[in-house]
Amino acid sequence: MAMNGTERDKGKSFLRVFQILDAVVDLAEPVTPAEIGERVGLPAATAHRLCQMLLRERFLQYEVDGKRVLAGPRTFDFAGRVLSGAHLNLDRRVILQDLVDEVGETCNVSIPGDLSMTYADRVESGWPLRIQLMTGMQVPFHCTASGKLYLSQLPPEKLERVLAGYKLKRLTKSTITDPREFRQELAKIEKSGFGWDNEEFITGMVAVSVPIRDSKGRFCAAIAVHGPTARMSLSAARKRLPAMRRAAQKVEALIESQ
Repeated sequence: MAMNGTERDKGKSFLRVFQILDAVVDLAEPVTPAEIGERVGLPAATAHRLCQMLLRERFLQYEVDGKRVLAGPRTFDFAGRVLSGAHLNLDRRVILQDLVDEVGETCNVSIPGDLSMTYADRVESGWPLRIQLMTGMQVPFHCTASGKLYLSQLPPEKLERVLAGYKLKRLTKSTITDPREFRQELAKIEKSGFGWDNEEFITGMVAVSVPIRDSKGRFCAAIAVHGPTARMSLSAARKRLPAMRRAAQKVEALIESQ
């Protein structure tokens, strides 16, 4: 049955909204509605109207200047739920299980949100002594291996926006709370290509993480291995990095194939 005019208009509006979100995420930096319109070929008035709707629904949010927009909380939440979706879950779980079998410690996949990382999936080790952090749990950026890795991948301007309103809360005696020292830590992580947590989140636990990247090479998630210091030192955890990187490549291929 042929669509009527109203249905066609709704379909066009949906595609325009998707084009706007795609452009904002692709640019990965604040942009004005007019610039979005130019990029996706929409009249300025239409781009402004649709951006206002997306701002109200929190799929977009304003930059501090109140003029440019960037991805909002609901966009991050939606992306996280897609990555955690059932259609990816089984294959990803097999990859994680194989990694756990190889490295002998608990492994997880986490995704970035507004102010924290969320565990999208995890597979526990078989050891009776282990630290259980449940799927769906949100953990801080500043004291976790995956969180610090994510921050280290941000463009300098975006990193400064995040850190401007972020409190480096002390959770253990090893948590880095000095802003200057923390920025130095992120520079080291960016250079090394992997993140680490040396008892900064939980006393007696260490972790390392590697990035999972999308088809354009951008950080979209992280694979981490963590374990108790009674069984694994940070230097021992680093020896697991080659296996972790192989697993990350498999997850990237899985995402690309969907």
